[in-house]
Amino acid sequence: MVRTGIGIRTAQLHNERLAGQIHVYDGEGKGKSQVALGVVLRSIGLGIQNFMESRVLLLRFLKGPGRTYDEDAAIEALQRGFPHLIDQVRTGRAEFFGPEGITKFDRMEAQRGWDVAKGAIASGLYSVVVLDEINPVIDLGLLSVEDVVRSLKNKPEHLEVIATGRGAPAPLVEIANLHSEMKPQRLQNMDFPGIEGVEIYTGDGKGKSTSALGKALQAIGRGISQDQSHRVLIMQWLKGGQGYTEDAAISALRKSYPNLVDHQRCGRDAIVWRGQQQEIDYVEAERGWELACTAIASGLYKTIILDELNPTVDLELLPEDPIVQALLRKPRDTEVIITGRCKNPPAYFELASTHSEVFNHKHYAENGVDLKRGVDY
Repeated sequence: MVRTGIGIRTAQLHNERLAGQIHVYDGEGKGKSQVALGVVLRSIGLGIQNFMESRVLLLRFLKGPGRTYDEDAAIEALQRGFPHLIDQVRTGRAEFFGPEGITKFDRMEAQRGWDVAKGAIASGLYSVVVLDEINPVIDLGLLSVEDVVRSLKNKPEHLEVIATGRGAPAPLVEIANLHSEMKPQRLQNMDFPGIEGVEIYTGDGKGKSTSALGKALQAIGRGISQDQSHRVLIMQWLKGGQGYTEDAAISALRKSYPNLVDHQRCGRDAIVWRGQQQEIDYVEAERGWELACTAIASGLYKTIILDELNPTVDLELLPEDPIVQALLRKPRDTEVIITGRCKNPPAYFELASTHSEVFNHKHYAENGVDLKRGVDY
């Protein structure tokens, strides 16, 4: 049984889940498409570890040519790093539209995308199929939810399917094995919009660290498109040892971009519970912060991920004020992504320009499904 509260649990070696699951990420908060790309990276990494190719289809609805999207750069990084594993199909038009603005072209494009998706799902050739923005497509009535649900129910057992976008329909949520909702958190000080480039992902739902990895891909992809070096630092607290959710994804990222990705971790190979902190926990937390603080001030990195910093502060292993000061002084073009659940929001939350809280509505562990080592813990 997994104990609740603040703490990061190391995956056990005997827990394996072979069947692919259906993920639904919805809500008005930021991070839905990012987490899908993080799952893709993780799946590719697990395939590399197990000497098996993880072929991926990125099917993007409502994202036709003529506009750029946040995840474009991340997808470019994936395609450059793993050109033989990533297929991408975009459908729709570039303009935003509501129910009153639907055209025959919109219906044709939605159906074209779904026909491609159905063929990919039935083929058995893919390990992961991402149905990006399929939720609003169904919500707009451009696709039949019954048809989507029927196809997903009959998918190959090994296939992982990820559906994203606002307004996930109830029948799709019902068959999902995992459902996380991203909710935007309003700033207490509405006169201060936050510091551009400071993003925070909190909550009990799945997808916080994975979404941060999507941001790392995005930074690398932007560097590729601009012919610049966009270095990334991934700093992880409370994660000594091996077997964590992001291990395979980080390994795959470093394998493809060894000169652009640095990775540091701190902590012991154990759960840290409130009231049971040990001296080594304080030492390791401070060591990690010294590295992170130096990296932020250096200006050498375009994206710095401070994974599980929030519970580290919540456990009082680090003080809040140095973090506030470091964020206030960060270089303008350096992104800082902070993740992790916490009970007591620290002062630096007020500095974020983006804050999404991830709510857990459904997780396959609740139905007795074994958790996959290195994926679900």
